[in-house]
Amino acid sequence: MAEIDHRAELSRAGANVSGHWSRMLFYARQHPLGALGAVIVVVFVLAALFADVLAPHDPLDTSAPDSLKAPGTIFVMGADMMGRDVLSRIIHGARISLTVGVASILLGGVIGIVIGLMSGYLLGWFDLLMQRLIDIMQALPLLVLALVMAASLGPSLENTIIAISIPLVPNVARVVRSSTLSLREMPFVEAARAAGMSELRVAVRHVLPNTLAPLIVLFTAQLGSAILVEASLSFLGLGVPEPHPSWGRMLSESAAEYVRVAPWLVIFPGIAISLAVFGTNLFGDAVRDILDPRQRS
Repeated sequence: MAEIDHRAELSRAGANVSGHWSRMLFYARQHPLGALGAVIVVVFVLAALFADVLAPHDPLDTSAPDSLKAPGTIFVMGADMMGRDVLSRIIHGARISLTVGVASILLGGVIGIVIGLMSGYLLGWFDLLMQRLIDIMQALPLLVLALVMAASLGPSLENTIIAISIPLVPNVARVVRSSTLSLREMPFVEAARAAGMSELRVAVRHVLPNTLAPLIVLFTAQLGSAILVEASLSFLGLGVPEPHPSWGRMLSESAAEYVRVAPWLVIFPGIAISLAVFGTNLFGDAVRDILDPRQRS
């Protein structure tokens, strides 16, 4: 009897795995560009996770004789002005870019969720104050506000995350507030109040979970923007400092002086930034089409 139950459990597990794969293949056929974006994102995530294994050289090792060496068998993407392997620095740069992008979105998302949920649920003077503050923040473009924050905090990995996360707060807060305004009048929320639940428990237990679907779409869409802003800040010397290998700083160090004699120092980091932003944008568009019924054809 136990053996039969074990076989039944294995059969159900196999059916679940097969169902998940079938669903993924269906979405890939329906959204081929989104599938391409997902593949690009997965490649960069794997490169970030296994950078120490995939990188052929230490990204911080310098070699004066190999300065500005062209791409070849030893240095597949060439070497920079200090003899450091460009490929290894790009692979480790994926870890920096994804860490900053994901961490800034999570930090900005948490702050935006708290502000948006309280603003949409409490209303009154708190909502009025928060909305005017958000209007002021949204009056400045994302990059400009991040530049102001980065210049105020100084260049470091932690400060770069904070500088990028703060400009992301208004968009998250607006999305959560708009969802909360419609959800707070729904019958299940009224039933929770009638059952004697506190306002805080109603907001966290019943309202907040129903705002997660649009937030997932927003987070995937903003990941590419966060990566691009991090590269821009590093290019200007306000982002991740040395010795961390950042794509933006790699461009900053080589774009002006070595672009004519060593174009690979600009081409390969530029391709990495473009692919990362391109992949996350395609993936974010596909997630929006899948989760938002209004976008489905």
